[in-house]
Amino acid sequence: MSKADYYEVLGVSRDASEADLKTAYRKLAMQFHPDRNPGDAVAEERFKEASEAYGVLSDADKRAAYDRYGHASTSSGFGGSPFADAVDLGDIFGDLFGEMFGGGQRRGSGNRVQRGEDLRYDITIEFEDAVFGKETEIKVRRRENCSACHGAGTASGRGPAVCAQCQGRGQLRYQQGFFSVARACGNCGGSGTVITDPCTTCRGETRVVREFQMNVKVPAGVEDGTRIRYSGEGESGRFGGPRGDLYVVLTVRPHDFFERDGNDLHCVVPISFPQAALGAEIQIPSLDGEVTLKVPEGTQNGKQFRIRNEGVPHLNDRGRGDLVIEVLIQTPKKLSRTQRELVRQLADSMAVENKPASRNMISKMKDLFS
Repeated sequence: MSKADYYEVLGVSRDASEADLKTAYRKLAMQFHPDRNPGDAVAEERFKEASEAYGVLSDADKRAAYDRYGHASTSSGFGGSPFADAVDLGDIFGDLFGEMFGGGQRRGSGNRVQRGEDLRYDITIEFEDAVFGKETEIKVRRRENCSACHGAGTASGRGPAVCAQCQGRGQLRYQQGFFSVARACGNCGGSGTVITDPCTTCRGETRVVREFQMNVKVPAGVEDGTRIRYSGEGESGRFGGPRGDLYVVLTVRPHDFFERDGNDLHCVVPISFPQAALGAEIQIPSLDGEVTLKVPEGTQNGKQFRIRNEGVPHLNDRGRGDLVIEVLIQTPKKLSRTQRELVRQLADSMAVENKPASRNMISKMKDLFS
């Protein structure tokens, strides 16, 4: 039975590069590997065929011989000399393929320096604290190197021993036909080391949980959801690794009447019809105290006034936002007899034609009186 051309099996051209060959084989192997197609004889055959093709074309000498002599250069098929050196799936697929088929961690991962984990601490602060800043103390629980064994995890303090089963590699390789599969060592869990005399304090974990207290400085101008990073204040690393970081995440309570928009503060202030019609000076509360708002004569409902530099300080910068005040003209629900008579006289002197108009026209009229 004639065998298919290796280039056609992988679906590449005859001048395909080494990277093209690897990409094509990876795609086919992922699709037809027996572990992904249990009991499928056709898929198994396609996988073997692709592995055979890649085993020849990925070797420069074997590829040159195949290009010149064809299948006659490959000895006796699947069991022949071209596959004396099995295709290493781990080299082709890396961590993804290794995890998929039980490869586990790479060799000696337990002996590598490991950075400590990052921590998160949530703080709820008042609106004014976000505007002006504050300092507060927090208590954080984190894992520290065990002082009894100095982070070694062993009672003797000499550290873990090399795993006798995998010789410190963290992996055990198994030959399956013409390819090899690496699996995590069951004795050490893929770390390459074992603790034979665990520390009685940390029980071989190398770290213990402790609580520490630190001062947190909340800068002026922070917003809800702001993260403050404290480098090196996270958990201790293992095997001499550096500490992780601590992230303090802020939640800001809402204000009773101020709303924040960037660095500007917004609020709505009610005024009476006489104040709007005749003009007035009114006192407005701000975060720094009271400020005076001059309401000009003929102010319309919804008019906004801006008071400079009464807003939120710019974070880590100079200057502040503004205080934006919107006036709301209130109509009284009940009038005394005298008030009613005065309003009636005013109405008689201010006849208004109640003619419908479009919204755009109303907006233009407001602009004229604003």
